[in-house]
Amino acid sequence: MVKLYKDYLKTFDGLSREVWWLSLITLINRAGTMVIPFLSLYLTKNMGFTLSDVGWIMSCFGLGSVAGSWLGGKLTDRIGYYHVMLFSLFSTGVLFIGLQFLSTFESICIGIFLVMLVADSFRPAMYVALSAYSKPENKTRSVTLIRLAINLGFSAGPAVGGLIIATMGYEGLFWVDGITCIIAGILLLYVLHPRSTKVQDEVVNNNPISAYRDKSYWIFLAAMLLFGIVFLQYFSTIPIYYKDAHSLSEQQIGLLMAMNGLVIALFEMPLIKWLEGRRNTKSGLMAIGVILVALSFVVLNLTSWVGILIIGMLLMTIGEMIFFPFSNSYALQRAKRGNQGEYMAMYSIAFSVAHIFGHNSGMQLIDRYGFDFTWHVATIMMILCILLLYILRNRMIKKINHE
Repeated sequence: MVKLYKDYLKTFDGLSREVWWLSLITLINRAGTMVIPFLSLYLTKNMGFTLSDVGWIMSCFGLGSVAGSWLGGKLTDRIGYYHVMLFSLFSTGVLFIGLQFLSTFESICIGIFLVMLVADSFRPAMYVALSAYSKPENKTRSVTLIRLAINLGFSAGPAVGGLIIATMGYEGLFWVDGITCIIAGILLLYVLHPRSTKVQDEVVNNNPISAYRDKSYWIFLAAMLLFGIVFLQYFSTIPIYYKDAHSLSEQQIGLLMAMNGLVIALFEMPLIKWLEGRRNTKSGLMAIGVILVALSFVVLNLTSWVGILIIGMLLMTIGEMIFFPFSNSYALQRAKRGNQGEYMAMYSIAFSVAHIFGHNSGMQLIDRYGFDFTWHVATIMMILCILLLYILRNRMIKKINHE
């Protein structure tokens, strides 16, 4: 047991002080994002909106995310990642607190858009900061550490969120989310000021290639979009499925989603360390992750037994653990060809576009055809994602052989 613990700690060796601080800031920030998993429930159960209304509100969520990711990438290339992250954290905190006071459909659409515009400008800046603070050989594990922080936050967030709803109501979530964003901003201000940080991998590219003309990157982004649309069902339609089809309470839903974060926190870093030591392409590893997520939807239609929800969540979690670190690592590696902010903005935008179509399409499909049909559609989309990754893998192999 002691040896196992020591081996686990060794998987974190070599990561810079700045990456650890960035991970802590991310942990504090994400611990407060308990609003997001419960947003669809808040809008339907507390605010009285229909599933169709919620679908359009979540599309505004995605549009704001797209605009924020694009803006964050542009600002990162112009004024630097530090200032973009600082502005995003403080402003998001204030906007999240204000969101609870909106009540009409139109005002909530505008409010959600503005929150995500500011909040998701943080992501491209954070990715570029992560790349700068990491040695080339440590990039995938640095990404994994950030994901560990995110998922520790998400594992605590939904569980605590369920308790807050039970004791303080949904409004308490907005206060906690806003305050944690501001705390994360204060920490960033003190520990990651440019004067006190050390850059590990400075990229200077005198002839940058535009990300918009990188064909292989576009194939990768298309696969990311499909994966994102399906993956995001776990944060919008799946909680409703848990409640309506299996009669779970908000607290039970929070605990089930917390299991996702806990499994990632315990096993993702050792898994990534082990996979890095094997001769697999990044696209091949991403495809394995996609297959597992596809299976997580397939099993939901096999039986009405409530235990299948745990199996589905575990399959999705393992798939996520494999897909995201290697997709992020691929994007960071590819970004060295051009302006890093632009490349990482497009990576973030792919996931943001998934927010536009994922939540809304899932809600509309469920409203018209039910849960079973929606999960079949999700499986088909995952098959298309695998085909795109296969095409990407062949393009990369041909390029290596040509060189």
